[in-house]
Order: sequence, then C-alpha cells, then structure tokens
Amino acid sequence: MIALVGKPSSGKSSFFKALTKMDVKIASYPFTTIEPNHGVAFVKTKCPHNEIGKKCDPNNSGCVNGTRLIPVKILDVAGLVPGAHAGRGRGNKFLDDLRQADALIHIVDMSGKTDENGLPADNHDPLTDINWLRDEVELWVKGIIEKVWSKSDDAAIVKQLTGFTPKNEIISQCIKDAEKDLRTLARLICERTKPMLIAANKMDIPEAAKNFNRIAEIYKDEIVPCSAELEIVLNLASSKGLVKYENGGLLISDNANGQQRNALEKAKEFIKSYGSTGVEKCVERAVFSLLNFIEVYPVENENTWADSRGRVLPDVYLVHAGTTAKELASVVHTDLAKNFIAAIDARKKMRVRDDYVLKKGDVIKIVAGK
Repeated sequence: MIALVGKPSSGKSSFFKALTKMDVKIASYPFTTIEPNHGVAFVKTKCPHNEIGKKCDPNNSGCVNGTRLIPVKILDVAGLVPGAHAGRGRGNKFLDDLRQADALIHIVDMSGKTDENGLPADNHDPLTDINWLRDEVELWVKGIIEKVWSKSDDAAIVKQLTGFTPKNEIISQCIKDAEKDLRTLARLICERTKPMLIAANKMDIPEAAKNFNRIAEIYKDEIVPCSAELEIVLNLASSKGLVKYENGGLLISDNANGQQRNALEKAKEFIKSYGSTGVEKCVERAVFSLLNFIEVYPVENENTWADSRGRVLPDVYLVHAGTTAKELASVVHTDLAKNFIAAIDARKKMRVRDDYVLKKGDVIKIVAGK
C-alpha cells in the first residue's frame, strides 16, 4: 500500500482522484479529507503474452494493448501540519493511518501559494514543507518507541511496532544500526519501512518551475514534477473522446470547444516539457524504484503459460527484488510453499532450485507435492 501525505491544500485529494479515477471531496480549505480515502491505482509493465502469440486472460490485473495493469492500493491520508506528532490538527490520528503503508508519496505544493498550514500565501518555500513533514513522521515513530524505550529491550521495541511493518528483521537491524540513539532509530525505521517520494505538484503554475529546479538539485531522483489538475482534465477529456495519446504526444480532437481546447493545450505543453503529468509516474517510481518490486507470473503449465482452467497468464504478483522461487510459492498459496519441490522457468523450460532468485517478468511454474 502507498500512502499520499502532505499538508492541507497541497493537492492531495486531487492527486488521489487523478490517480485512482475516483471522485473524492476536493476543496481549497484545510482538512477537506478527515477520514482516509482508499483506492486503487495501476502500475504498467509489458505483458509477456505476445512472446507466445496468445491472448492473455488476466484475473488479478488488467491488460490493454499488451500493457499489463497491476493494481496497487492507495491511501489518501488527511492533511498534516507542523506539530502533528503532538496531536496538532488531529495529527496523531492522521499519522496512525500510515502504519499500514509500505511507502509514502509526499504531495508538495511546488508553487509556494500555500503556507505550512495550507492557507493562502505568497512565496512560501516548498523545501520547508518537505523538511518539516519528514521530521513529523520521524517524531511520530520516536513517540511510539519512547513508550518502551526505558526497558532497553530490543524485543519490546519490535513488539511495540507490530503492525508497523511485516518484516521484524528490518526493525531489528535498525535497532542494531542506531546504536542506542532513539532519534537515529526513528529515522532509520522511517527510511527503511516508509521510504518517501516527493510529488512536486502544481507544476502547471508558473512560479513552481523555479522552486522545482532548486529543490531537485537536492533531492534528484527522489522528486517527480507533476500536475494532478491537468491529469484530471485529461481523464475527463479522454472519457469524452476529446484527446488521445499518439507517438508520445497529445492529439486534441476538433470537437473540443474553445474553453476545453485552452485547457488541453496547456496540458499538451506540460507533457511536452515533462513527458507526462507525472501522476502515474510517481506511483510507478514508488513501486519499482523506491520499494524495488518486480513483477512475476506464476503459471501451472510451463508450455502453454496457463493455469488449470486454461487461462493464459492469469495472475501477476509484485514481489521484492531478491525474492526466491520458494518465497514466491508462499505468496501464491501457503500450501504450495509447504509442499514445494522445485520451480520451472517457463521461458527456458528449465527446472530451477528453491533458492533461484526471480527476475523481472519471470514466468514460473511451482512444482509442489500433494
């Protein structure tokens, strides 16, 4: 699960709507979102079905024109403000919603038109928002650990963070690396269990470019220029048949009226400058780079790449790079892992060992006993 975080009025709800195609409450006043919104977005990869000249039959995902659409859970958390870890702006409740997230996308108003509380402003520095929000998340984690810190018991800390991350060994390693420094421990836990990508939102506003260029020098690969508003415009126009993507560019229909054409021309120029609106790119960067996931396709027949019902490449799973064939078996079904014998690389028609490390796009048959 990926959580969208940021101060009020940064464009989080618009980003969520643009990403998930869901209607959510959007307004220009703080705390529009009180309860977190849940939705689904999709990351795109090349589907392997063309390699065998057969049409795939997706079950847990989708496939459009040879592109596999893999679902990813998205959580839109209510706006955070400085002092959130101490309860300001219902901050503890909002921060606690982040426990279940694997990664965070920080939606930042790059235009500088809103202050740290989400209120209208001129020339606010977005870099301060990036810094204080990271601090708030770290201080929240620090506060959770502090409740058991006096026990000086590593097991108590791991137990205290139960539900915070599914991998206790990550927490244990953080404890070891922190060398008894509480704030360092909180920072390491955030970095390793809640990695963060910066979505430089509202880049369609002229003042944003200067801020972005300066901040991108600091964060480099951790920041993506985007415009949620333009993505919403394009989604709506596409549903009405007013635009289509062609050769990487945007083709505007002659049926678009004057007002529509102006908005679409703005989107077209934005895409020309940045390659896309950046919204989908943020999630793809979070999944494949930040979290280092790869996609793999388990099948039951290594020759037809089908399951027992004859469906070709029905399922695709996102797993961490470094996952082994036997670990994939446990992801698909616990009984498969329990009775695991071996695996077969369906491309090479070769048997592989249980410790075979999966590669991006692998098509794998799990061989298991009864």
